[in-house]
Parts: sequence; C-alpha cells; structure tokens
Amino acid sequence: MEISSPSFKYGEFIPRKFTCDGEDVSPALNWDKVPDGIKSFALISDDPDAPMGTWVHWVLYNLPPDLRSLPEGVPKNKQLENGAMQGITDFRRVGYGGPCPPGGAHRYFFKLYALDIMLNLDPGASKVGVVKAMQGHIIAQCELMGKYRR
Repeated sequence: MEISSPSFKYGEFIPRKFTCDGEDVSPALNWDKVPDGIKSFALISDDPDAPMGTWVHWVLYNLPPDLRSLPEGVPKNKQLENGAMQGITDFRRVGYGGPCPPGGAHRYFFKLYALDIMLNLDPGASKVGVVKAMQGHIIAQCELMGKYRR
C-alpha cells in the first residue's frame, strides 16, 4: 500500500497553507495498492519531534474501504458525509490541526492503516483508543512524512 500527496513528496517541507501559519487545512492525500478484503481505513497524523512527546494532529477512522483519496480541506466535523469519523487531537479539538512547531524543523507522519473491521468507536475518539481498537486488525499500512519549520 502506498500513500502520497499532490502537495508535497515524502521528506519534503509541507507548504505553509497546511499549517497553523497558513490556512490550517488538511492536504489532499491519495493511496493505492490496497489489499483485498479490507473493511475500513484509519489515518493518524502525528509529530514525534514535539518537545513533550508525540503530538497528535489528526485522527480519522472508519473510512470506507473503496475510498482512495481525501480532498484538501477535509471538514472538521466529528462525522464526514462518507460515514468516516474524526477523533480528538492534541489541540483538544476534532479534525485536522496542521504543523505548528515551537522551534526547529519537525517531521509530520500521515500513517494510513487498512483494517479488516470497522472500528466500534464513537466519533471523537482519541489516538490511543483508535490504536487499541486496531490491534490485531491491521492488514497493511503505509506512511507519508513531511517536514515543517516556522
């Protein structure tokens, strides 16, 4: 499975538009080479370089199994029109929160998981809750990493 963005390539700097210094909208994401038999996708975006430990920027789960992309600027709603749910981030709100490092260049990972179940979670779940619910149900995973410096 592979994930990419038309806005930046793996290891490149994330454009300002997708950060707290810009419009703070989520970048468009595309994925392919998906294995057969999946029931849903989950997406977690985080920053392992944050001073207080990994900072969670986005939690999305129960994305439909036939979905192969997310548009730029996913609405910051608990539930999306396609039935997917968004969780709470370390910004203490639902939906995407862009890079906003206090200093230096940080890495931001967009991790996509192909699952053999729909997660039995309400909208607004935490990353911890999603990761726990996914255990034993990950068929494939991939990641995209971008950097940002203020």
